Amino acid sequence: MADTMTTAPKTLDPAKPFDLDRLLRPRSIAIVGASPDPASIGGGVLANLELFKYAGDLHLVSRSRDEINGRPCVKTIGDLPKGVDVVILIVPQVAIKDSVLACVERDVAGVIVYSSGFAEAGEEGRRQQDELAGICRKAGMAMLGPNCMGYTNYVDGIPLTFEPVDLRGVGERSRVAIVAQSGATAANIRFAMHSREIAVSYVIATGNEAVIAAEDLVGWLIEDKDNAVVAVYVEQVKNPQKFLAVARRARELGKPIVMLHPGSSERGKQAAQSHTGALAGDHALMQTAVRNEAVALVETTDELFDVTAILARYPSPPPGEAGIVTNSGAIRGLCFDFCERVGLPIATLSDEVHAELATQVPPYVHVDNPFDIGTTGFSNPGIFGTSTASMLKDPNVGIVFLSHAGGSPPMQIKKSDAIIPVAATATKPVILNIVGDDYPLDPTFMKAVRDSGIPFFRSPERAMRAMAVVMNYAAALAATKDRAPEGGRIAKLPPSGLVVEYEGKRILTDLGIHIPKGALAESADEAATIAADVGYPVVMKAQAAELAHKSDVGGVIVNIADEPALRAAHEKMYASIARHKPGLKLDGVLIEGMARQGLEMVVGAKRDPQWGPVVLVGLGGVWIEALADARLLPADISRERAIAEIRKLKASKLLGAFRGQPARDVEAIADVVVKLGALMRSQPQIVEVDINPLVVYGEGDGALALDALFVVQ
Repeated sequence: MADTMTTAPKTLDPAKPFDLDRLLRPRSIAIVGASPDPASIGGGVLANLELFKYAGDLHLVSRSRDEINGRPCVKTIGDLPKGVDVVILIVPQVAIKDSVLACVERDVAGVIVYSSGFAEAGEEGRRQQDELAGICRKAGMAMLGPNCMGYTNYVDGIPLTFEPVDLRGVGERSRVAIVAQSGATAANIRFAMHSREIAVSYVIATGNEAVIAAEDLVGWLIEDKDNAVVAVYVEQVKNPQKFLAVARRARELGKPIVMLHPGSSERGKQAAQSHTGALAGDHALMQTAVRNEAVALVETTDELFDVTAILARYPSPPPGEAGIVTNSGAIRGLCFDFCERVGLPIATLSDEVHAELATQVPPYVHVDNPFDIGTTGFSNPGIFGTSTASMLKDPNVGIVFLSHAGGSPPMQIKKSDAIIPVAATATKPVILNIVGDDYPLDPTFMKAVRDSGIPFFRSPERAMRAMAVVMNYAAALAATKDRAPEGGRIAKLPPSGLVVEYEGKRILTDLGIHIPKGALAESADEAATIAADVGYPVVMKAQAAELAHKSDVGGVIVNIADEPALRAAHEKMYASIARHKPGLKLDGVLIEGMARQGLEMVVGAKRDPQWGPVVLVGLGGVWIEALADARLLPADISRERAIAEIRKLKASKLLGAFRGQPARDVEAIADVVVKLGALMRSQPQIVEVDINPLVVYGEGDGALALDALFVVQ
């Protein structure tokens, strides 16, 4: 173990409830259930520690043996010295509680529980797990697990896992830390990093997270100088607000977090619950919240491996689009298709870079992006480097992709000789791909590429998918500097529950969101007066907090042409409400001018109890349900970002001039999005808002909220 580690206190400081330094960098360890058999769990942990030549105090607890591998054993936890940093409990599930209590008595700083049969097994297991957590929290004793595989600290050479591990990476300048609720996934990420010659600092499998959760560990890891990027696999984030705070801190430190979080499907949520006892939340809300804090969110294990590898080499990628260099026309064509499919924009080259690239190829070669150098590399291998350097100069380019056919071993080496010096000094990511999984690669070429640290791929599609995530991450980093200011507070909110429409529209008016001209009428005479002021034709809407779906009970009448029709409509509406909702007392009827036709949109907001508020925007009216064309946006989104997101809707063509219709006022939609977001941030009592429809007119003509639903808690 490294001599630079500070000596841990012998007893736990009560001011520090959970000492993660002692849990993850222990100077004293006890194995309860130690065994001489390396194939057993207790023997596997001991074998790992001996392989790594752990230099701290190592205590073995065994009821049946006096010594193991020449090390003395004690019979019980009570025989251990006080203040051991970590005790590994390799005992049956039914004995875990008593063992934890015994550790508390010995002032142990932390325990690791491999045993399963807790929250993942059902309600009784959850009750037992909660009881363990209560004991640990009361004592200030950290617990990793239960139902976990422990961890390996490669920085100090401390493997507290029963999984066989090797010495690879110990003592190296480490880059990637791994936190996963799944032990198998943690191991898979480690294998993926090591296969790419990327050093790993910590591999931590958290299991059920009864006490210490992924966000606690990520928070500790980002403060450690040995970690440049953290790869995270979670099926549930136990404390979302803490996770978001950790993500903000990671951003300040320039340390990317790459996260895979299954559960977008119902069966995925069920699988997560059965695996670690996770209680699944709203997946889409989670995605919006974590991306807003510049977490690189991935969708597959391959993406987790690939994006982590890229960000380990380039932790602070600048925003921009892709610059692509290839020596194959076929690859060039495929890049167009796949970049569009994965959402990786291809940069438009600046005039300067276009001219520079033109000097590197014969006049008959078409210069564009992707840039196909054709056969030029055979006569001038240096072009593999000069074209890369030119792409890196372009201000529109944020990432450079070099996708080439392999060529002969000598040609492969010429490529690496040209590319590596350029990539070595690049601050923008440079990604190298030699197409074809089975295409033979020269060992000298591969060693040069691995030693250089250039992210290397055999599949261009897999590379481009990872690049799209990296560029989204870069854009999210830049967007964190562009947040909407605070605002949106209103003087008075209605009581809790469903807010009646006319009160909801008063809130919109306070926010500066336009509504039709109108007012509440408590009688037919008042309705006639208001209609005369507004001007016919008008719409009449029944108003009561208990009346969420007015049209279902005859509570909406449109296109009322004159006063006689208005009075008849008033009588008809009250009769219909009485028939459908006997005993319901209306506040009155809302009389509004009929709005002229426009494009119907919906803008809404929701407050998740865990992840906080988000705003939704999409095609409105009946289309929101039929087409599900909507985007979830962070509540602090700026006007400029909101405009960009609105233009990403599938139906965005309808926002431009389309089939004789004018281009719509997208800025007016964005203004409503920003105002609702500000309201949700400043008024925590509001849990839901729905403006449907928001009728949007031509550019410069604004938008009108025809209906408004608010839910106050």
